[in-house]
Amino acid sequence: MENQNNIVIIGGGFAGVELAERLLDSGTDAHVILIDKNNYNFFPPLLYQVATGFLDVSNISYPFRKHFSSKKGFSFIMGSLEEIMPDGKKIILNCGDVFYSKLIIATGTVTNYFGNVNIMDNALPMKTITDAINLKNKILERLEKASRTSDAELRAKLTTFVIAGGGPTGVEIAGMLSELRKNILFRDYPELKNIAFDIYLIDGLPTVLAPMSKESQKYAQQSLEKSGVIVKLGQVVKDYADGVVHLADGTSIASENLIWTAGVTAQTFEGIPEDCYGKGNRLAVDSFSQVIGINDIYAIGDTCIMTSDPAFPNGHPQLAQVAIQQAELLAKNLVAQEKKKDKKPFIYKDKGSMAIIKRNRAVADLPGPFKHFSGFFAWLIWIFVHLMSLINVRNKITTFFNWLNSYITRDQPLRMIIDPSKK
Repeated sequence: MENQNNIVIIGGGFAGVELAERLLDSGTDAHVILIDKNNYNFFPPLLYQVATGFLDVSNISYPFRKHFSSKKGFSFIMGSLEEIMPDGKKIILNCGDVFYSKLIIATGTVTNYFGNVNIMDNALPMKTITDAINLKNKILERLEKASRTSDAELRAKLTTFVIAGGGPTGVEIAGMLSELRKNILFRDYPELKNIAFDIYLIDGLPTVLAPMSKESQKYAQQSLEKSGVIVKLGQVVKDYADGVVHLADGTSIASENLIWTAGVTAQTFEGIPEDCYGKGNRLAVDSFSQVIGINDIYAIGDTCIMTSDPAFPNGHPQLAQVAIQQAELLAKNLVAQEKKKDKKPFIYKDKGSMAIIKRNRAVADLPGPFKHFSGFFAWLIWIFVHLMSLINVRNKITTFFNWLNSYITRDQPLRMIIDPSKK
């Protein structure tokens, strides 16, 4: 595409979709091009429910072309970014070249294995739709295998789950697996009635949900432990080989299931100088989200680090709300620049954070006089916020009815092994 008046957005997550929508609704003269390696948007906070068979993929994903079908001045390209050429204002994709007037990088993060090849090759990540489907298949395949083996040691390894990472994703997976064990496992697999089905949650920090309040951390840990989850804090997974999880203190856990939620990192891009990156490979940007030192290239969301916000001198937390707010302001600033008006610097408005633990149990840290909630009320807040955050009405309705069915029946009939790699 050789039209020079292209606003090109790389990445169709929270930040990319929000920016595209805001620009298209603003009446900008530019042509908006969204590029993503998938042809759909998905909702990462609910990936763990797909992975544990409580939601279908279609509940949390939606095609870009369908979502933007009524918008004029929009194009979608399914492709992967290979190189950026700032001097020629061109990007090279695996499917062709695109010229831009403004380039916005909103690629989010990828799983960080901290250089451990064994963990990268053998652990089960939880970052994409493919990861979630693969994790669900692996869980079900291993339960099937455990149900028919007479080898007690193998059965124990197949039914022991180790979750590395005590952030929201790790806590939510641990809680959902405990629900699976309590309400579904022994009904579906009567052959496994006498097994332990151990669930471990491991984190190198001294607490779970480290970014949240002490009240939320304490409540989450106590709730998990009451559900039978074995919480091991101040421990780091050092290696994983031959079905054994090795911890830094020299102890080990025999398990065929290491679920990796222990870290993320931003991506680097050919054509962007090394000195443009900050901690965690995040692109260093100014208060207007422009990559420092490069004209007309911007970065928003998890892939950037902004230190100009007085309340966040070390950069903002990698949360959906940061990405959405940055996208909203960048759209306004790009339109203002087009109209030769003043731009506004980004100031993050913290709307709080929350995490679900299990049925009727969640934690929420919110701004205002009543800062901390836990239990059933926090669970209702979590349900409402996540429903409203889904990309369209269809996804909101189908997810709501799936949750309602699951709540009433304490079950969900989505435990099918569907693996396209098998013939």
